[in-house]
Parts: sequence; structure tokens; C-alpha cells
Amino acid sequence: MKDETRLWLVYAEENLKASRLLLEKRLYNPCLQNAQQSIEKGLKALLLENTHTQKKTHSISELVFLLVDQCIIINLSEDDCDLLDSIYLPSKYPLGGVLPDFEPDAELCQRCVLLADGVVSEVRKLIDI
Repeated sequence: MKDETRLWLVYAEENLKASRLLLEKRLYNPCLQNAQQSIEKGLKALLLENTHTQKKTHSISELVFLLVDQCIIINLSEDDCDLLDSIYLPSKYPLGGVLPDFEPDAELCQRCVLLADGVVSEVRKLIDI
């Protein structure tokens, strides 16, 4: 594994740990942000390891599509990707025009943390760690 890949994966795992702690403390907005970032960084690690390039994007859908182009399938549905893509901006900035149609709550956060846990585990297996 490349050193840069390893660093992306370490950051992904740190975001996953943070999302779990934030969920326990009922800090739902930063929980969602960290879950989304965990998935994004995990996918970027996998993309980097397999293509030797990096894509500047925060779109989970776009990263999944780029991996599919490399014949790498990640267990995220289109609905999962849409949800995760809807989290990025609203979780960072309270811009009235971009807020999603949901309020962060425990159930949504649990779903996203589980998605992040699954993606990070899957990435680790695909990179053979």
C-alpha cells in the first residue's frame, strides 16, 4: 500500500471514530459530517491505491462511479449516495438554500455511521490490510 493511501485511510478511520463519539453525545450535525467524511476519505484511498490519481470532489456518487469504472464495486446504493451527498454542505454551513429535507437525529446518524463503518471495512479488505 502506498504511504498516501495509508494516510487517507487513517483519516477515514479517525472520522469514523469521531462520528461514533459524536453520536453517543447526541451531537448529530457533526456526527453526520464525520460519517460522510469517513466514507469520502475511504473511497479516495481506494481510488488512489487503484488508479494512482486523486479526484477533488466531495461527491460520494462521483467517487463510487469512478471506482465502478475501475471494476471496483462498493456496497452503497444510489439512495445511500444521494443521502451522503446531501449531507456535505448542510453539515458544514448553515446556508438556507442548501439545507436538506431532514433534521439530523439519532436514527439518521446511526444509519450513516453504519454506512461509514461498512465502507471503511470494505476498503480495508479491498486494499488487503
